[in-house]
Formats: sequence, C-alpha cells, structure tokens
Amino acid sequence: MSHSTPSDPVAIPLILASSSVYRREILERIGLNFTVHASEIDESLVKDETPVQAVERLADKKARTVGALYDKGLIIGSDQLSEQDGRIIGKPRDHEDAVAQLRAASGSTAILHSGIAVFNAASGRMQSDVVQVEVECRELSDEEINRYLERDQPYNSCGSLKVESLGIALLKSIRSDDPNAITGLPVIRLLEMLKNEGIAVL
Repeated sequence: MSHSTPSDPVAIPLILASSSVYRREILERIGLNFTVHASEIDESLVKDETPVQAVERLADKKARTVGALYDKGLIIGSDQLSEQDGRIIGKPRDHEDAVAQLRAASGSTAILHSGIAVFNAASGRMQSDVVQVEVECRELSDEEINRYLERDQPYNSCGSLKVESLGIALLKSIRSDDPNAITGLPVIRLLEMLKNEGIAVL
C-alpha cells in the first residue's frame, strides 16, 4: 500500500483539519495513516453567500489555516451545510431549535453541501470541490422527533440529523454520486485529490 505515514520522512504526511470522530473513522476504514490537527476558524457565513460558496470557502480556510503551521504535508479540510427550500440550515442552537429543524425536515427533501479541500503545505497547491447529497426525510411525528433527539443527541450535527447513527431511521432516501459525503467527507473526490498529489490507497 502506497499511502503515507507521518513517521516516514520520505512520504507526505496527511493531516486532517477536523475534530470530527466520523471523518476520522472514514479515513481509518480506507486504510489511510494520518494525524489530526483541528482547525479553529470563524465559521460565520458571509452575507449573500450561497451554500456552495460557503462550504468551499470554509473547507479551503480550514486546510490553509492548519497548513500554515507545517512545512510539508497534505492538509484535508471539510465543511458541510444543509439547504432546505432555499434556506441554509446549520447546527441547532439548542433542543428547541433541533425540534424546529426536524419538524421542517419532516416529509421534505434537503440538499447537503459538503466541501472538501486538500492543501499541499510544501507547494501551496490547493484542490477544492463541493459534493451534494439529496436527503429525503419521511413524515415524522413529534413523538419520534423527541425520542430521536433524546437518544441520538445530534446537537453538533448539521440540520439536527446524525445520519452516521440513529438519524438514518428518519430518512426515506439518499441520492448522491458519493454516499460518504453525507457525513461531511466526500471520499471519492478526496481520493482523486490525494492521487493527484501522488498518494493512492491501492
């Protein structure tokens, strides 16, 4: 396997600029060796910014911010926003906001925009893209919503929907060219970017 290891001075280190447990698990499942250096940036949206523009900008900023701390390495940045009826849906402010988000999602379709960026700290090369996932939610009762929130505690998840666990039970369908993008890390596109930098998993 030709992927890099941080301990190998010849190989290119991989650095994940995210504290997300689920993103780490995805990279581990496909056999990549990497370190984690979570970015700490202002994730506020810019006025009149579209969801696509926002997630690409934020993924890029996370990768560049962490990349500025290294002389070499490929830094992986990512970000995700949900769009429903033309409105951007982020993480819930509190329990009441989560209830409102799931009530609005009930019986409707949302688009998850997942931004992915790979920054080469040595060359300054940036690759970035946005992958969409169309998520259709089934009709939900208030009882189901409250039971779900109590069990899954998805308060750090976009749209109050933690599809990596019990949130999958709320859905009717998922449509995307890259199913992993639903967790905020478009793996197919990421592997293409890494291959462009000379790193392949096979």
